[in-house]
Amino acid sequence: METPNLPAIRSVRPAWNKGRIVGQKRPLKPKHVWAIRVRLELSENHRDLALFNMAIDSKLRGCDLVKMKVADVMSSGQIKERASVLQSKTQKPVRFEISEGTRASVEKWMEDELMVGSEYLWPGRFHERLHISTRQYARIVRDWVTSLGLEASAYGTHSMRRTKVTQIHKKTGNLRAVQLLLGHTKMDSTVRYLGVELEDALAIAEAVEI
Repeated sequence: METPNLPAIRSVRPAWNKGRIVGQKRPLKPKHVWAIRVRLELSENHRDLALFNMAIDSKLRGCDLVKMKVADVMSSGQIKERASVLQSKTQKPVRFEISEGTRASVEKWMEDELMVGSEYLWPGRFHERLHISTRQYARIVRDWVTSLGLEASAYGTHSMRRTKVTQIHKKTGNLRAVQLLLGHTKMDSTVRYLGVELEDALAIAEAVEI
């Protein structure tokens, strides 16, 4: 007796991105930045406040931020007003400003006992880990975002990188400045990163009434 050919049965797995917001992560708005700062100050979380402020000012990728060393930001016992870090992705240095508020929060963090003798600015809590991992940094960012009631999947470590340059572009329209601050080698990368073409198109559309 012939066995009928039956259709193959495959287990249906849910899509990995089901229910998630994929694509570019949103930058934080100024009101979000100040709300997180206030929460961290009130909780006296000196490390996270310094990390948050440095992430906003430096505009570094998470992999470069977590590897920052004390020597990158400190000279002659004082926090620098400007610093330079070698990007792991491009192997090219990128310079950034360290604002007064960030310098103050880093100085306060440097007084913590965990920083005694530490080579890295964000030391790991385990002996085998010299600095916090990118995964740990991502969890910290998620905690910051959810503390404000924001959708965690819409934000990430790149939100920190995009926050300040988004405001700079909105106020000045200077793409070249943003390119330099992000350390991009091509202008096209900066345009895509900011979603400039879409924003410009929407602005033009909003200005036209029919």
